[in-house]
Amino acid sequence: MATAAPSAASRIAVVTGASSGIGAATARQLAAAGYRVVLTARRKDRIEALAEEINEAGGQATSYPLDVTDRAAVDEFATAFQTIGVLVNNAGGALGADPVATGDPADWRRMYETNVIGTLNLTQALLPKLIASGDGTVVVVSSTAGHGTYEGGAGYVAAKHGAHVLAETLRLEIVGRPVRVIEIAPGMVRTDEFALTRFGGDTEKAAKVYEGVSEPLTADDVADTITWAVTRPSHVNVDLLVVRPRAQASNTKVHRDL
Repeated sequence: MATAAPSAASRIAVVTGASSGIGAATARQLAAAGYRVVLTARRKDRIEALAEEINEAGGQATSYPLDVTDRAAVDEFATAFQTIGVLVNNAGGALGADPVATGDPADWRRMYETNVIGTLNLTQALLPKLIASGDGTVVVVSSTAGHGTYEGGAGYVAAKHGAHVLAETLRLEIVGRPVRVIEIAPGMVRTDEFALTRFGGDTEKAAKVYEGVSEPLTADDVADTITWAVTRPSHVNVDLLVVRPRAQASNTKVHRDL
């Protein structure tokens, strides 16, 4: 099925966590699909460079440095828009892989703040603008971690389960309004930063996550899935789409050629 071009009233797409990985790839693909993308992240230099890249390629992009956990900053950001068409809540991430007995509460708090409160902040601030467009879409990029636990992952699992529940509840609460709520739950995705950040820059531990897996998902794979879901006809809501590499059957069962 061909993708549907965004209408003039709904052609602005805000992407959080757009400085790298899935967020950056999603911004590129939504721009190619005809959206004017607004790139947000804390790293100003990266989103400025990405906006320049997209504009030079013939797309339309602007950058706005933003910490999604800073509610005052988010509210100020929202004043720039009368309407928007798409909000991609992608900012998030994992910290550590310690068991519950020894996990760092500060890491748990940071993960919850970014993955859940950040999503809540942007969604609350921009939901009136999405409704005003007459054809809005909220995307929550969760994780398969939000749908099944695994040892050493409780903090991240709890945060992503929170993001999943936020999306599921919002969909119930705004049914009848002209806004879709889409959840994309990726499994194993190899990006430049996810595992490295999780393990505090330990390259050896980060590499072991993907060891023996010849083709984990890429950021482009997930971005393609997000763009496909967003560009379905307005009456089609992809409630939940779980996407994993073929080698991964579940969070705890992965085929590795070792």
